[in-house]
Amino acid sequence: MILLRKDHLLPYATAMVVLLAAIPLVYVLHASLQLSWPEWRGLWHSRLPVLLWNTFSLVVLVVLICLVLGVSSAWLVARRSFPGRRLALWLMVLPLTIPTYVLAYVYTSLWENTGWLGRLWLALWGDGAALPDLYNVFGVALVLSLSGFSYVFLMSYAAMTHGNPHLEEAARLHGATPREVFRRITLPLVRPAVVAGLAVVALHVLSDFGAVSMLRYQTFTLSIYLQMTGRFDYNGAAGLSLVLVLLALTFLVLERFFRSRQRYYFGSHMKRLTPRPASRREVWLIWGWLGLIGLLAFGLPLVWMLSWTWDAWQARAIGMEFWGYLGNSLLVASVAATTAVFLALPIGYYYNRVRSWLSAVYLQLSSIGFVLPGPVVALGALVFILSQLPLLYGGLLALVLALVVRFLPLAVQSQEAALQQLTPSVESAGRLLGAGPLENLWRVVLPLIRGGMISAWVLVFIDVMKELPATLILRPVGFDTLPVRIWIEASEEMLELAAPAALLLLLGSLPAVWIMVRGETARSL
Repeated sequence: MILLRKDHLLPYATAMVVLLAAIPLVYVLHASLQLSWPEWRGLWHSRLPVLLWNTFSLVVLVVLICLVLGVSSAWLVARRSFPGRRLALWLMVLPLTIPTYVLAYVYTSLWENTGWLGRLWLALWGDGAALPDLYNVFGVALVLSLSGFSYVFLMSYAAMTHGNPHLEEAARLHGATPREVFRRITLPLVRPAVVAGLAVVALHVLSDFGAVSMLRYQTFTLSIYLQMTGRFDYNGAAGLSLVLVLLALTFLVLERFFRSRQRYYFGSHMKRLTPRPASRREVWLIWGWLGLIGLLAFGLPLVWMLSWTWDAWQARAIGMEFWGYLGNSLLVASVAATTAVFLALPIGYYYNRVRSWLSAVYLQLSSIGFVLPGPVVALGALVFILSQLPLLYGGLLALVLALVVRFLPLAVQSQEAALQQLTPSVESAGRLLGAGPLENLWRVVLPLIRGGMISAWVLVFIDVMKELPATLILRPVGFDTLPVRIWIEASEEMLELAAPAALLLLLGSLPAVWIMVRGETARSL
């Protein structure tokens, strides 16, 4: 192994990036210390038990639903060959482009008496039938699951397309049924990937603001936002944030511990598995299930956006300002994604090449931004900027700083996974040939982890395009992005203006999604 401890630049660069990522945590700790013991007792008796139960039950429901949707759809697309398989892959990934607050608003509109689903429900069950209520834990779980199952699908699909086919063949030769092969062979082998996808889903649920606020479901995130904007109790909001951080960090430590004990190594016999051709009956069943998921997660929201956008176009309500909102969103997302990928590299590189308690602490601290709600990240960045960099206040760089801190963990995780597959002996060969640390990084390491860097950039880009609360707080005056316009128009019940902004947000994210799935479609379909 390369002795990176001699390269003083890497540890210092990693420490600087981690300090930047820990800005919101420092703010939360400092503000929480301002709470007195009676105030902590007041929070516990008035808010914490309900918030803990609501948040925990929501996370469990969403994780279970995403487990079923993500694993089942990944297995069908990865292990069966059927007409339209490429389309099915796209349908399972495209829900990533739709923010949770858009899905929440779409489904609350569709389930009204005058909405498409509401009219269908009344036609089936009679005019006196009660419409399903989405303003509860089950409605929020449905929305968040339709938005988040794609993370489980992507990671499970990648794991299911590779493996050791001899294990499954041996199980069949010993008389195992297809169901037993899946339960006892396939599922245990892809368990680490599934757990990683569910971890991403759980973190998204913990920090979600859009869906829970639209559906008025009290979780830590919504309560923290209301504590900050309604009561202006920043210390109380920090106290709630500290509890949320402790819960999330406990979950992350346990997830990494159990995943580290579930490692499956393959040698030269590891290969991409050939999917079995589906029978005619299986094709109908496959498309019945995948089509239902795609319809609920992407089809209905897309048709809703197209319908209302067409009405707005006919009413001449769409002006050139919408293209300005799209340009602002693309600018912020591109700059934040590029910066996050650049800053995440030393963290992932240091953790993979110098395994120590310090590198592990750095890795965990870099995940803080993804755990905290957007308003807390924005407020922590704002306090830091006002105290240390006042010239940045009110500018675009302040917003970019908060967004980089918020989504840095996505870039770290993607590049760290790519670096794990990089053999240290390759770097040693470059050193033996006379390359210095920076030249070795530029000419050897970066080309070999290019795929992981591209994935990291795409994931950060998509999430920044959809990000709402931090942008609401830190955007410069007159600088509106598409999520901000969607939120403003939806809050004022202006469907004909919210829909075009949501459609442009989807279209602006499509190139990034195409980059994400292009490699998989080229190699596996």
